[in-house]
Amino acid sequence: MNYISTRGIAQSASFCEILLEGLAADGGLAVPQSCPRVSDAELEIWRYLSYPELAFEIMRKFVSDIGPRDLRALAIATYQESVFGSREITPLTTLEPGLHLLRLSFGPSLAFKDIAMQWLGHLFQYVLETQKRELTILGATSGDTGSAAEYALRGKKSVRVFMLSPFGKMSAFQTAQMYSIEDPNIFNIAIHGVFDDAQDIVKAVNADVAFKLRHHIGSVNSINWARIVAQVVYYFKGYFAASESNRQQVSFAIPSGNFGNIYAGHMARKMGLPIAQLVCATNENDVLHEFFQKGRYRVRTTAQTLKTSSPSMDISKASNFERFVFDLFDGDSNEVVKLWACLGQDGAFDLSQTPQFKGLRERFGVVSCSSTHTDRISTIRAVKAQYGIVVDPHTADGIKGALQYIQKDVPMVALETALPAKFADTIQEALGTLPDRPARFAGIENRPQRYDELPASAAHVMTYISQHSPGA
Repeated sequence: MNYISTRGIAQSASFCEILLEGLAADGGLAVPQSCPRVSDAELEIWRYLSYPELAFEIMRKFVSDIGPRDLRALAIATYQESVFGSREITPLTTLEPGLHLLRLSFGPSLAFKDIAMQWLGHLFQYVLETQKRELTILGATSGDTGSAAEYALRGKKSVRVFMLSPFGKMSAFQTAQMYSIEDPNIFNIAIHGVFDDAQDIVKAVNADVAFKLRHHIGSVNSINWARIVAQVVYYFKGYFAASESNRQQVSFAIPSGNFGNIYAGHMARKMGLPIAQLVCATNENDVLHEFFQKGRYRVRTTAQTLKTSSPSMDISKASNFERFVFDLFDGDSNEVVKLWACLGQDGAFDLSQTPQFKGLRERFGVVSCSSTHTDRISTIRAVKAQYGIVVDPHTADGIKGALQYIQKDVPMVALETALPAKFADTIQEALGTLPDRPARFAGIENRPQRYDELPASAAHVMTYISQHSPGA
């Protein structure tokens, strides 16, 4: 299995090569040359596998340059009950017949990002030790990616992490989770701007080939294909838990900002998992909802990007959307290049009159919705009243979408995003009480915080990385 770029210029590469690369040399994103298919016989066997064994079987279809014995060992080392709180790793909670919640937030940082990031941490260490290399991770976070990455990579000798976050725009808990980490290989950079500014900086630094090579720049954002592969696994696990046989279809509702989580579901569907619908649930920053409803992809400016009560989705430039458009045009990289050139010039492109958009829902099963703060508060209250469960505001966005698109005789699975402890202010507004939090996070907001503030400038970030690299 080799990988190509959505822009079609960069040479094909192996899994381990793209793992350490981040963006492709031509500015595109790595995608497999062909999508592996899952046979009916495999699907039947996989239904009864443990989570680590299922992860191994799926990952081996995408990873051909790590031996099966080592790959299985990496999966087993990653998906431990002691790390994720249960043998199931991603247990399914039934809210009512036909409506389920896939619990993805019991990892070290209390967010779904841990499922992929813990795998990435083990994978980086294995590949870097094998190749005797070092890696500088440059990432951007709107809240949960940063803490999940830092918890997975803290203390690792061969990896330095420079994480950009929008100053003052995460919850107090999310901020404290990141900024209170004291490991010397972790560097938190608070950018004066929004998440999209931080993400643009990551892309700009990756575009400077000489700097990237000199500092061994890699990525943990969902532009890293290894994260997508790890997220594919829990769609299969969730499908098996919510269905009675492999002849049954299941739908998933996914809170979405950068389009990585839902793209993993799209990949699972391409592989042959019987998914009826993928519900792309957005908040007020509804650039993705606008596209799936109207066919127009229109990014927002920094000033137009709203600060909401589901802050991890306060994103107006969805990086993984490029991968989806690549599939929408059947792998035609020339179309992707033209559309992203248009996006760069005009800030938008319009596919509303194209056959690709008109056939999108039938081909890919993607539908969408958006939510407001009022919707989130209402959903949090309703879920607590009806099912006795407290959900975070992002998960509430997903449950609203699940209820909007649920179909008779098709189980609907809403994907949990994080534990409510990370968003105490919103939970208190909705329910009048503070959410429970694990004892290890007691008083985290009062711990000393270590971070540096920088303007939203790639040049400033590159200087900072140079100053804090070995030999500086």
